[in-house]
Amino acid sequence: MSTWNEPGATAGSVWACLALLLPFSGTALAQESPAASGSLRIELNKIEASGENCRTYFLIDNQKGESWRSLKLDLFALDADGVAAKRLAVEVGPVPGRKTLIKLFDFPGLSCSRFGRVLLNDVLACDGVVSSREECLSGIDTASRVGTVSFVK
Repeated sequence: MSTWNEPGATAGSVWACLALLLPFSGTALAQESPAASGSLRIELNKIEASGENCRTYFLIDNQKGESWRSLKLDLFALDADGVAAKRLAVEVGPVPGRKTLIKLFDFPGLSCSRFGRVLLNDVLACDGVVSSREECLSGIDTASRVGTVSFVK
C-alpha cells in the first residue's frame, strides 16, 4: 500500500531531499569566483588639459574587494568617430582592499577635445585577487562621470 496520500508523507520527502542537498550548498557558495564576489569599479572621473596632453582622473573603488598588488591596464583613447587616437599602458596598483583611490594618467600629445571614449582594451598584468588576466578583466566594472566621454571595456 502506498503512503503517497498520507498526510505528512510529502513533507517528509521534501525534508529528506533538503537534508541530502545541504552539504553541497556551502560548496557552491565557496566556489564563487573572486571576480564575481567583489568586483573592482574603475570610473573615468574627470579629464582636463595639461599642456599638450589630456590628463585623465580614474577613481578606483575597491570597497567590496580584496587587495590587488598589481593591476596594469591597456587603455585606448578613441575619438568621436570611434577611431583609435592613442594607446596607453598604466599601472593602477597596488589597490588595497576596502579602499577607494584616484589615479592620474596623461595621454601625451592628445587634446581632450578629441576624446569620444576610453576603452579598457585588456589587462596586461594582475597580481592579487584572481589568477588570470581574463578573470581580472571580467572582475572590473567600468563607468564614466564625464558626460562627453564614456569608459567601456
